[in-house]
Parts: sequence; C-alpha cells; structure tokens
Amino acid sequence: MTTAEQPVIVLVHGAFAESAGWNRVIQRLHDHRLTVVAVANPLRSVEGDAAYLRDVIAGIGRPVVLVGHSYGGMVISQAAAGNPAVRALVYVAAFAPESGESALLLSGKFEGGTLASALVAYPVASGGNEFRIAADKFNHQFCAGLAAGEAALMAATQRPVTERALTDGLTVSEAGWRTKPSWFVHGGRDLSIPAAALRFMAERAGSRGTREIADASHAIAASQPEAVVASILDAVGHVRGRTEVARPRDGSSAGGEEPPVGCESMWIS
Repeated sequence: MTTAEQPVIVLVHGAFAESAGWNRVIQRLHDHRLTVVAVANPLRSVEGDAAYLRDVIAGIGRPVVLVGHSYGGMVISQAAAGNPAVRALVYVAAFAPESGESALLLSGKFEGGTLASALVAYPVASGGNEFRIAADKFNHQFCAGLAAGEAALMAATQRPVTERALTDGLTVSEAGWRTKPSWFVHGGRDLSIPAAALRFMAERAGSRGTREIADASHAIAASQPEAVVASILDAVGHVRGRTEVARPRDGSSAGGEEPPVGCESMWIS
C-alpha cells in the first residue's frame, strides 16, 4: 500500500469523555506507526455529530478505520453508512445500533447499568436537558480501577451530552456495521452499558472478533489500552489485506510490522 492508501485511525469519544481519553491508545498506535485522528465529538445529536464526523473524514482524504467509544458508537454507525472512505469499524464499549435505535433504548434492554443514578441534569438554551456524571460518582461509575487522581481529572474534563443525543435513533436506513466489517472490545464490569447489551450488539453485528476483559470498566481505553489497540490492529490488518496483525492479550506475539506510514495524531475541535 502507498501512504495515501494506508488507513487513518479515527477515534471518536463518547459522552462524559473527551479526546485525551484516548491518549494511551494513541501512544501504542504510534508505536505501530499508524496515523491517528482523535475527534472532539460535539455530543449534541446523533445526526449532527455524524455529519461533523463525515466532514472530518472528507478532510482526511484517505481510507479510515472508525473507532467509537460508548455513544461514539452511535455516531460511527451513522457516519459510516454509505461512506466509501470508511473501511472498518471498531466498537469500544460502544453502542452498535440498528436503524431507529437510540442509546437510551439499547442501554435499557439489559439489567446491570447504573448510569441514570449517577447523572446530574440541567436545562440548556437550545432546549431540553444536558447531562454530566456527578464528580463524586465518576470514578465508580465510569472508570473503576483507575487511580482516584486520574478519575478526578477525567471527571473535571468530561464533556456533557444532551438529552437529544441519548434519545435520538439512528436515522440512516442501514447502520454502518451492516456493510462494514466490525470488531468489538469491552469490559465485563461496565456499569454504563451492561456487558450483556454489549455482547448482544457484537453478536448481532457479526463481529469479526470480540474481546471482553473481565475486570474492565466503561473507560477501557484508559484502563486496558492494549486490548483496545489489539482490536484496532485486527481491523487495520483486514483493511491492509492481512489476516491478522494482533492477537488477544494472552501473551502471544502480535503480527509483523508494516513499513512506516506516519505517526501524527490530531485533536479535531
């Protein structure tokens, strides 16, 4: 592959997070000499957020692997639909909705989620409410397993999400994962999206490979970046026409390296 044909990894954060939440993943992707773009997801509406993501993809001008965390899965599922630049999808503790399904609907299908009790709501000028996770509940709810100091930083820098974004259904007639190969990675102790829901969505999407890290929380990109990177590398390997570039975190070696293709990262806002 020429540099122009090499896929760019586009990372899309979800609600109550921000682009820097991908830092550990980005560092490891740079070790594999991959180009990375970390998008600042507006978190205003599924259709609007996806339109913005499509603009970012068009500006990149190269094939992309879309990686979405949490609500970011809604956005990549919409943005990938009918977009030839998108070659693969990776869902990181993320929603993989069918047409018409919302984040709120999917999260309520299975027991085990406690997000609603951790939220603080307040009205916004554009109408409806906006939500954030209460600072004193953030560590337990969103990133259990991380040090309290790091959790406090994440709580302070979280980006709130609108009620509209959480209740919007996918508006495309065919979700992106219906026509694009997809990979899934999530934690077994996710309190924001129940693990049972994540398993259901991965199976329904015909996941090419699913990793479940038993003790990981919702913020798996921060607590288990190796597992997230392994899934991304699997997707990259598929795009490059290889069968495998990484193995599950079982101590076995990853696949061979590719020639350097650039290792810049960008935060788009």
